[in-house]
Amino acid sequence: MSKQQAIPMIFSQVKQVNWPTLNQFLSATALPIVGIVIFLGLWSLMAKNIDTSLGNFPGPAAVWQQTKVLVDEHNAQMEKAEKFYLRQEERNAARLAKDPSYQPKIRAFTGAPTFLQQIWTSLYTVMVGFIVASFLAIPLGIVCGLSKNSYTAINPLIQLFKPVSPLAWLPLVTMVVSAVYVSDDPMFSKSFITSAVTVSLCCLWPTLINTAVGVSSIDQDLLNVSKVLRLNALSHVIKIVLPSSIPAIFTGLRLSLGIGWMVLIAAEMLAQNPGLGKFVWDEFQNGSSESLARIMVAVLTIGVIGFALDRLMLMLQRKVSWDKSAVLR
Repeated sequence: MSKQQAIPMIFSQVKQVNWPTLNQFLSATALPIVGIVIFLGLWSLMAKNIDTSLGNFPGPAAVWQQTKVLVDEHNAQMEKAEKFYLRQEERNAARLAKDPSYQPKIRAFTGAPTFLQQIWTSLYTVMVGFIVASFLAIPLGIVCGLSKNSYTAINPLIQLFKPVSPLAWLPLVTMVVSAVYVSDDPMFSKSFITSAVTVSLCCLWPTLINTAVGVSSIDQDLLNVSKVLRLNALSHVIKIVLPSSIPAIFTGLRLSLGIGWMVLIAAEMLAQNPGLGKFVWDEFQNGSSESLARIMVAVLTIGVIGFALDRLMLMLQRKVSWDKSAVLR
């Protein structure tokens, strides 16, 4: 192919590419940036005019400064822990050199958890509670969607427990876990079990309800196809029910994960269980001049994580759903 023939072909292919328009570019990037800038400006102006018992309400600059301080505190704590374990290894090596029969022991570092460690604790707890609730809610929702009798029997329980606040569940869960989960060497701490169970109880219902609605709304033509192919119950669920109801199921999962994240923070604050909620409450009780800024760091972190979890669920939905044209919202 000559150069004169190749150039027109390249230009024609470039024209066929679906380039984003200026409006699409502005909507995707510029407008969110403008919204964030306006929010930061209003926040900075209002913060200067709000006086509290601990001083002025923190603005963006103060919050950013405390963010760096919290990261530095985490790095310093990790350095202390590393030196702590290194000293133990040196002592054990010296002891073994003198007494080969000595059984070395490694004691855990008992320093206060840092802000970043509290974030990981909350994320781990909410994901465990969410996964447990999902494994319960999706099968039960499928049963309710396929059988009107099952839905009629279970619906009163759903409507009874769905509105119950996590603050009402927490004392009951705490007492039950303390009575049942008894072990000299537990695999998980009671605080973790309490928080995870509370999250599961509160984020169970949106997934269950949306799954039941999605399953009961399957197109009759698909049900007829299943009858023509004479699929057994398991094959019917796997090949017809689940693919058809995935959008509704993921809507419930997104709602459940958002509710679970909010419930967890409240549970950690009330029960003083490790996590971001406890960090917020401890800073509130601390009452130092930097406490408000550190609380704002935690609040923004909670919001960012909640947004990221929702985006993650949307990406997962698009990955597993048959409808690849679904738009992330």
